[in-house]
Amino acid sequence: MINGLLLLILVVFVIVFWRWPSIQNRLWQKKYKTLSLNSQQKDILLRCMPIYKKMTDADREKLEHHIVWFLNEKRFLGRDGLKLTPAMKLIVAADACVLVLNKPWPLYKNVKEILLYPSAYYAPQSTRDRAGLVSYHNAVRLGESWPGGTLVLSWHDVLEGNRLPSDGHNLVFHEFAHQLDQETGKTSGTPLLKSAAQYTEWGRVFSRAFTQLKTHVAYSMSHVIHSYGATNEAEFFAVITETFLEKPAELRHHDPEIYRLLVDYYQFDPIVWH
Repeated sequence: MINGLLLLILVVFVIVFWRWPSIQNRLWQKKYKTLSLNSQQKDILLRCMPIYKKMTDADREKLEHHIVWFLNEKRFLGRDGLKLTPAMKLIVAADACVLVLNKPWPLYKNVKEILLYPSAYYAPQSTRDRAGLVSYHNAVRLGESWPGGTLVLSWHDVLEGNRLPSDGHNLVFHEFAHQLDQETGKTSGTPLLKSAAQYTEWGRVFSRAFTQLKTHVAYSMSHVIHSYGATNEAEFFAVITETFLEKPAELRHHDPEIYRLLVDYYQFDPIVWH
């Protein structure tokens, strides 16, 4: 009798463990089905987030649904005396959810908390010279994306990213793109893809575009993608995501192939909104 009961418990546990993502999603759907952004929240986004105003009604509705989930499932903390308001959390959540507009819950499954500083902040950093000597100092940062589940942002620069919606710079887009990159378990500039064929195509197009940017930067040639993207492959992915969302027409004209690659990955075309 006891052995039979233990076997039944084990079978139930295995089934629940195997089906947990589907079960969890149904629970979320039930929990958030009747929740939506109120008129005040929508008004804040219309005033502070230009891309929200430009979206189609269908995409705006999807974004709002994601924002509700994000605000309830992620933890926000203020740093250096910054007192967080619901509006501040709303704007960060809205920007972050644009990148995953057509992706299922859970969104940014590795992200547990978002730390907001009033503006640029100091972070400890170590460097090693050619002789092997390690030096420690503080570096000024606007944001960081940690693999352990913490994302750090300068609130001043979050606002600047939305105030200038066509300059190719948005701190939230940048740091959350790093989180998408890190879903593979490493930060390499290649996010989680669905098939071997997609990885092959990504490697070919992405490497060619990254090399091209490095060449353009080295020889002071014109380029649509910000030169910081030439730092390494991870920064290239984050920077080109900013460009894709804020300067889509220019990027498509400059490099149609990588633009098409990003449309396939993000599952939307921002030119529709512009």
